[in-house]
Amino acid sequence: MNLFTSVLLAAFAVYLGGWYGGQWQGNFSLLLFLMTVVTLAYWLAERYKFRPEREAAAARLVTEAEARKAQLAAQGITQVDTDVTQARDRLLMQPWWLDWTAGLFPVICVVFLMRSFLFEPFKIPSGSMIPTLLVGDFILVNKFHYGIRLPVINKKIIPNNEPQRGDVMVFRYPVNPKMDYIKRVVGLPGDEVSYLNKELRINGKPVEEVPLSEFYDADSLRYSKQYSEALPGLTHRILIDTDRPPFVPPQAIEDYPFKENCRYSGEGVVCKVPAGHYFVMGDNRDNSQDSRFWGFVPDENIVGKAFVIWMNLGDVKRIGFFQ
Repeated sequence: MNLFTSVLLAAFAVYLGGWYGGQWQGNFSLLLFLMTVVTLAYWLAERYKFRPEREAAAARLVTEAEARKAQLAAQGITQVDTDVTQARDRLLMQPWWLDWTAGLFPVICVVFLMRSFLFEPFKIPSGSMIPTLLVGDFILVNKFHYGIRLPVINKKIIPNNEPQRGDVMVFRYPVNPKMDYIKRVVGLPGDEVSYLNKELRINGKPVEEVPLSEFYDADSLRYSKQYSEALPGLTHRILIDTDRPPFVPPQAIEDYPFKENCRYSGEGVVCKVPAGHYFVMGDNRDNSQDSRFWGFVPDENIVGKAFVIWMNLGDVKRIGFFQ
């Protein structure tokens, strides 16, 4: 078991090292699930095999010491060193390979359950959701808001709330489900969403936009036009770059399912959202790869609803809830 555990831990280390070094795309949900299963197996083996064996060996040692003491006493020898406490403690001591497996199971199990069914942390990697979310924001995602899903396979087993227009949603990128994306829900199943000449319409009705003061992006060292956008039941801020063209470059459009539901032109795009899917956009409208480029988000790709910034190492004032 010592050698087997060493090889197993080395395999985990190689996987993490290659993932961190960019050699391959990792799957943290799968990794955490495997770690939970493996440490559970060691924990059960420790509880029902290894620990009883150590306790039995320690008990035999004490029994043998007591028998030896009684035998010597019968011969009139009473001054003997029969203290086996240190040896007994060594026999009961958990070996290192169980410390690093069975000993970690409770912690890994709690993390796995919380991350799978309650909350999952994410770090914002790009500026597609500026000004709502900035690069470097650490956010929490509510995993049960849209229903309870089985970990790894992401299958919904208990329904809850349906996504609403304006929700900031984390989902598995349809082009590469190993990656997680974060965007704002704009169109629900059955909606017709149009974004023409940088004007958003839902089912033919324009979404109200109110000009705000310009937004200064410290990373790009530039100002952008900022608006307050009023989706039904929610008002949030967006950025629009007037220097960018309104259309989606044809070479940037993916070949995605239900592409026939969308019409592209020099003015922008009009899409009819199919059943069980959602149309999402970034708040940084002209710097976001979203549904305009790669299509709709299927319900089975949903991870959860983002709702709070819990840390930003560069600006702790950003901590708090957002819309």
